[in-house]
Amino acid sequence: MVFQVQSADFCNLKTQYKINAKSVSYGIFPTYLQFGWLSQHKVNPILKKQILRDVNCEVTPGEITAIAGPSGAGKTTLIEVLGGVIPPCRLSGEVLVNDRPMNTTFFRRVSGYVTQEDLLFPLLTVEETLLYSARLRLPGGLDNSKARVQDLLVELGLRHVSGERIGGDNHRGISGGEKRRVSIGVDLVHDPSVLLMDEPTSGLDSGAALQLISMLHSMAKNHHKTIVLTIHQPGFRILELFDKIMLLANGTMVHHGSLNSLEHKLKSAGHDIPRQVNVLEFSMDVIETLIPDMIETVIPDMNEPKPQFNGINQDYHLQYPNCVLTEIAILSERFMYTIFRTKELFIGSILQGLLVGFLFGMLFRDMNRSHTQTQIGFFASSVGYLLYTSSQAIPIFFNECRILMREISTGAYRISSYTIANTLVFLPILFIVALLFAIPTYLLVGLRDDLDGFFLYLLIVWLTLLTSNSFVSLFSVLVSNFMMGVSSVAILMGMFSLFSGFFIVNDDIPKYLMFMHHLSLVRYPFESLLLNEFGGSKGRWRCLQRSHGGCLVSGFFRSWCCATDLIEAETKEALNRADTPLYPIYRHAPPSPVDRLWTSRIISGWVAPSQASDGSDGGSRSFCKQLPASELAHTAVTILPYHASVMADISMVQLNYLILDVYRSLQPHTA
Repeated sequence: MVFQVQSADFCNLKTQYKINAKSVSYGIFPTYLQFGWLSQHKVNPILKKQILRDVNCEVTPGEITAIAGPSGAGKTTLIEVLGGVIPPCRLSGEVLVNDRPMNTTFFRRVSGYVTQEDLLFPLLTVEETLLYSARLRLPGGLDNSKARVQDLLVELGLRHVSGERIGGDNHRGISGGEKRRVSIGVDLVHDPSVLLMDEPTSGLDSGAALQLISMLHSMAKNHHKTIVLTIHQPGFRILELFDKIMLLANGTMVHHGSLNSLEHKLKSAGHDIPRQVNVLEFSMDVIETLIPDMIETVIPDMNEPKPQFNGINQDYHLQYPNCVLTEIAILSERFMYTIFRTKELFIGSILQGLLVGFLFGMLFRDMNRSHTQTQIGFFASSVGYLLYTSSQAIPIFFNECRILMREISTGAYRISSYTIANTLVFLPILFIVALLFAIPTYLLVGLRDDLDGFFLYLLIVWLTLLTSNSFVSLFSVLVSNFMMGVSSVAILMGMFSLFSGFFIVNDDIPKYLMFMHHLSLVRYPFESLLLNEFGGSKGRWRCLQRSHGGCLVSGFFRSWCCATDLIEAETKEALNRADTPLYPIYRHAPPSPVDRLWTSRIISGWVAPSQASDGSDGGSRSFCKQLPASELAHTAVTILPYHASVMADISMVQLNYLILDVYRSLQPHTA
């Protein structure tokens, strides 16, 4: 995929960048009744909160600029404005890159933005983390990426822990300072000319913080990078490494310049700075008194001679570093490392499939055709379990989602590559789980005693697990936290089960709720399992309910039996008394051809001639007509809606990643 960009220098990583903010203001409207992503917003324009007020600033190459100020001053918001996280369309004023309007989408591709939170895979090693980032963001193949990572390990001082895992809440790993340097390294692998960091020293001791800022200062001087960071309470030695300081108070720029000029302004305002307190810390203590005196002097001199930067080439095209197949291969490899190292989840899923399979098999053991209703209960219970089994992976998907959003926004790879890689990696794993569940249940319950029935049963179980996996992946994108994800999945699965056709007859569902029946993820595997068990084989009818040696209700695999004549009263009573819910499901009228094609009814539930033991028809005058379709074609049409639902889920994951990216860009940002 090729993207048209406005500027050639946006795509040249060696280009130097100057960023200007001119009269930038930014505000948000308070919203109420928020409930995660399912929210109702009530906006009161009168209560608009102004985060930034007429801010003017400039950051230049070869310098490290610190944004300081008390909590709530707007530091994070300003660095998001300079980094293109908040698009210019939501601001008043201008944000310029090399004296031209910023194109946020492509500027973020060639810059690095390190958030306050370390978004890393805890089970990957330091070297693996940097290597996968390099392979996704650098052209030139594996050798080029390895060379870049080795240089970066030395530059970041991480060579001694290159083989250590990152670690997380449940896994011990590297220290906090080392994690911070790894996060910076992830955004440095493509050698960006601009690096923006939100409180990089947060949580670090004074020694680790000094080491980190010293490294950044060296990078700015030696590689002429534009480095901007927010900081809260720096020490004396750290302050000396900053070339410029921006001091914010209530969204207003109080100072923009060197540390010496800030000290001069404080003394000019009549303040004596104690020796044991650094200038920046003292200025934040008296910042409220400084605003009236210093607000007029914070606008940088735009008339000074500035170095010239590259112009624009309208014909330049920006491409992804790798082709689709390479992206899929790299992402699949990273997925496999993460999954197989999550031993608790991987082994737990395998054992869960085996143990639950034996439990279901023992509970529904030897349920032959005289227990049709119990068999149907087994199918409904199995589908419910299979669809809910992936909810335990919500925390993993949720953490991956945040990493995905960051990598997608920087143009590391295509969203479609991520979706395909995710599916390919889970296919063999879910097949193992499906096999361990299908073998004991199929043998112990006593389902169809032919090989094709087992393989179709295994296929349905496998696809159901894939549906569950993609469904959980989808909700990890939409929800804002783990508990919200579990609650949403539980509620929707309950609704899908309710409208699957097992608990309530289709004809009794109100018309305005029938869409839930068509959307139900439980319905398609449930009906497919019923078809596999009760449908005919090679054109033969399969009896669903017998009485006194005769067949009361028959099902077809490739045929539909349509009741067109009147039925004897005793036959009606026998059918209504039959210990099976199959007939009442379609007790009113046969489906239309369109309905039959769309819903793909798999239990024909229409009345077949009641055969008595003597071979007579029992007085019934039913008429049956077969559709002109082969067994294979009917099987395909039957399975197609379910398989389509699986692929629709996968597509919805991809679509919702894009929707969420737009949604989040429109949400208010906090200071």
